[in-house]
This record gives sequence, C-alpha cells and structure tokens, in this order.
Amino acid sequence: MSAEKVYDELAEAHGGDEHWAFGTGFTDAGVQIDAPVPDGAGPAELAEYCLMLGDDALIYAQRLSEWVANAPELEEEVALANTALDLLGQARLLLSRAGHLLGRTEDELAYWRSDAEFRHVNLAELGDGDDFGVAVARLLIFASWRLAVLHRLRDSRDPVLAAVAAKGVKELAYHRDYAARWTLRLGDGTPESHDRMRAALDYAWPYLAELFRVSEPERRLAAQGVAVDPAEVEAEVREVLGRVITRATLEVPERTPIGTIGGRGGRQGVHTEHLGRVLAEMQSLARQHPQATW
Repeated sequence: MSAEKVYDELAEAHGGDEHWAFGTGFTDAGVQIDAPVPDGAGPAELAEYCLMLGDDALIYAQRLSEWVANAPELEEEVALANTALDLLGQARLLLSRAGHLLGRTEDELAYWRSDAEFRHVNLAELGDGDDFGVAVARLLIFASWRLAVLHRLRDSRDPVLAAVAAKGVKELAYHRDYAARWTLRLGDGTPESHDRMRAALDYAWPYLAELFRVSEPERRLAAQGVAVDPAEVEAEVREVLGRVITRATLEVPERTPIGTIGGRGGRQGVHTEHLGRVLAEMQSLARQHPQATW
C-alpha cells in the first residue's frame, strides 16, 4: 500500500476532517464542552477560571515532560511521563471549555498566547535544574493542592468542571502518593539524599502560599457553587504536607513566601523568568509553521 493511500484512509477514518498538526481535535464523549453556562455565572469569568486550572496543568505537564530520557531510572521516566499525560488531558478539556466560551480553539490558547496571558500559579513553571529531589518536592506540593481543589470541584454546577474533577481526583491521588513515597525514601535515606530533599523543599516552599490566594473570578464563582475558593483547602494541604515531611525525618521549611507586584501574581499574568523558556520550547514549532495540518 502506498504512503498516499495510507494517509487517505486515515483521513477517511476521521470523516475527511483535517486537524491542525499541533493538536488532535480531541473530544471526550463524556464531557459536553458546549454545555450551557450555569445560571448566575458569567461566561467570561468561567472561561478565566478554566484557563487558570487548564494553564496550571498545561505548563506543569510541559515541565514534567522534560524528565523523559533524563530521570535517574527508566521507571521514573515512565511515571513522570504518565503524570504529565494525565495533566495534559485535564488541560485539554479545560482549555477547550475556555476556548468555546471565548471563541478560540485549545491549540490557539496553548500556542498563541504571550506569557502575560497565562493564568497558572508560578509553582507550575519552575525548573527542576536536573535535580530529581526538586521534581519530587514540586510534585508533592502541586499534587496535594490540586487534589484538594478538584475533590471539592466535583460538586461544581458547571458540568465540564465537575467531569474533569471526577476523573482528575483519581489521577492526582496517584501523583501525590508517588511524590510522597519518594519524599520518604529520599528524606529518610542517606545523609546526602536527606540534605538534597531538604534543599528541594526549601526551594519550592516559597511558592506554596500563592496556591491559596483567591482571585476575584474564583471568589465570585465559588460563591455561585461553580469554582473552589483555594483558601478553603489551605489547612488541609498544609496538614498533609506536614505529615509527609515529618515522616520523612525532615522539617517543614520556614521560608518567606514569594511576593506579588501590586497585588498581582501568576493568576493575573505576572510570572517568573522561567516561563519564557517554557513557552519558547512549547510554542516554537507551532509558530514556525502556522496553520500546518496533517
């Protein structure tokens, strides 16, 4: 069979539709992206909230994918790659929901926004510096926080958010468990692994407080039963992190939280120098070949 015939049959299998080369036109039969906006919720604010949660997952998935062919063991490469894929799946549904409300596609939102247009928390964009301990510390914090948020989001009045959360809690429970097990292994291991795990927690800890700052869209949507106020999960998340860290024979870091600029942080598009490098890698191919299709 000729190569042309193979591609013709693939196109026919998809109903003859072309897909942009940097996306797959992914849909989930269990989630109606175009579901009506819940009464009392503004479409613009709901889109903004979907961008927040979607960008958290998208940017962190991009960072985790950097460990492929770079982790200390093949098993850890697979584990981190699967974690990245889980988050990417969440990101795609959330960006699709936001895109439907904004009149854009998920690919446009992923590849054609500038750094100031992204709404993720800054913890998601940090680099690990090829230090597996840092990767573990960041994942422990991120997964513990996102799991607590999505656990409550299962009751959202928005059907897309509720569906993403229902599936996401199962994925994030594994992510948190994976990171907790490695925290215990490294913290309660050799003197060197103990010191490196302590240093990794010190590095990531200043970004913890931002996870619990509530933005105005979150506040209003939470009051309408659509979103989750992140401040509500702070006590739970800190208690979980404290238990893991203590069992790992480590101490909860005492670090000054990162500040804001005029009260603005990641949720308002104010990011660290790390994001530019992440976007340069993630967006470069799409920008070099705009409108490419397969």
